[in-house]
Amino acid sequence: MVEQKLEVWVVDDDQSVRWVLEKALRQADMLATSFERAEHLLEAVERGAPDVLITDVRMPGMSGIALLQRLREACPDLPIIVITAHSDLETAVAAYKGGAFEYLPKPFDIDEAVELVHKAARKHGNAAQAESPTSGTIPSLIGQAPAMQEVFRSIGRLAGSSMTVLITGESGTGKELVARALHQHSPRADRPFVALNTSAIAAELLETELFGHEKGAFTGADLRRIGRFEQANGGTLFLDEIGDMSAALQTRLLRVLAESEFYRVGGQASIKVDVRVIAATNQDLARAVKESRFREDLFHRLNVIRVNTPPLRQRRTDIPLLLNHYLSEAAMELGAPAKSIDTEALKALQAYDWPGNVRQLVNASRRLTITAPGRVISPQDIPADLGGSEPARLATQEWTRGLAAWAEAQLDAAGDATLLETALPEFEKTLIRAALLQTNGHRQEAAKLLGWGRNTLARKMKALHID
Repeated sequence: MVEQKLEVWVVDDDQSVRWVLEKALRQADMLATSFERAEHLLEAVERGAPDVLITDVRMPGMSGIALLQRLREACPDLPIIVITAHSDLETAVAAYKGGAFEYLPKPFDIDEAVELVHKAARKHGNAAQAESPTSGTIPSLIGQAPAMQEVFRSIGRLAGSSMTVLITGESGTGKELVARALHQHSPRADRPFVALNTSAIAAELLETELFGHEKGAFTGADLRRIGRFEQANGGTLFLDEIGDMSAALQTRLLRVLAESEFYRVGGQASIKVDVRVIAATNQDLARAVKESRFREDLFHRLNVIRVNTPPLRQRRTDIPLLLNHYLSEAAMELGAPAKSIDTEALKALQAYDWPGNVRQLVNASRRLTITAPGRVISPQDIPADLGGSEPARLATQEWTRGLAAWAEAQLDAAGDATLLETALPEFEKTLIRAALLQTNGHRQEAAKLLGWGRNTLARKMKALHID
């Protein structure tokens, strides 16, 4: 039986936002339709509603908030994700008041937006449709270095367990990927995985984000809101950047972990939940405890099992593997030919410290796919901020200046009309010898570096009398 694809509509007056979301949703195997104005969407809703709607807030004509109010009557079960560049408290409260499933401030991470669509679909009874594509969009953990093998062993040891885990490591090292792997290899794998970056939510909203609120709990709370703990009931809740959580919320979180129950904001009845909590931080929580910035009892409650994600500079042997993987991904994503990387360029990138870790490497792969002019990335293609060699670029400028000086001297001396005929054979000889030296005499590899076929190289070598 063929699974029905999720149908997602996007309404935003910014054409570039519509284009990016359409492209990402279709790559995630969804049906995407976009509208420039809310009025056009309302006309389409009369003929049938999508599975999930993504809407901007400020648009010409009807605003996103007004659209929410109209759709609450016409399609009360339609999950709506609100995106806006005006991420202030008033807009957020208005979005939740209108019944939005989620609120996403611009600029947003496109992968996070796609994941939110899957969550919205699952929450509203479309789990069978959403689960398969979601699992396909979760990137794999890649690595052969000893530090990464230890991470894999930790995940393996925890398979079949629902213990609380604390993941530590620098930003960009893949802490959420580890959390997803822990969930996928646990008895809760078929239940929800809910992720929340606690530092990305305004302090005023984080409590209701975690625990939800009752209707009338505060001004503008016209509807009950289900928090992340209830959304993750039976599954896993991933709390990223836990070290930034306020002292008051630390106390509430400790109670949930200890008693598996909580109260919604403004609620009178306790709510029991069965949630596995995986927390992550790039901070030293033990030091934060000593400095009274983090509760000691909460630290011990979270630190049942610890998994450390190593920085990229401590797993340099994985860099070639990661580059090959993400260069291929970047080529598919950008619709460009896949690029390889030569030995010297690879050495330069392996020597670089990668302060942004794997996340920076992913972005660098996209950048090099666009900016490198040939099929093979060379040292001259690597920018200085990624460890590129400035002397290599200066050397390139130097030989072109030398060539220009030679050409001027030839023309001044003899006015030689066959200048190119004189220079071209020497130019080709130099490049052929350099390519053969680079590949230890392997002609097929040398031809590839030169952008020729093997037969072309053989013909050129014969014509130029190169042994």
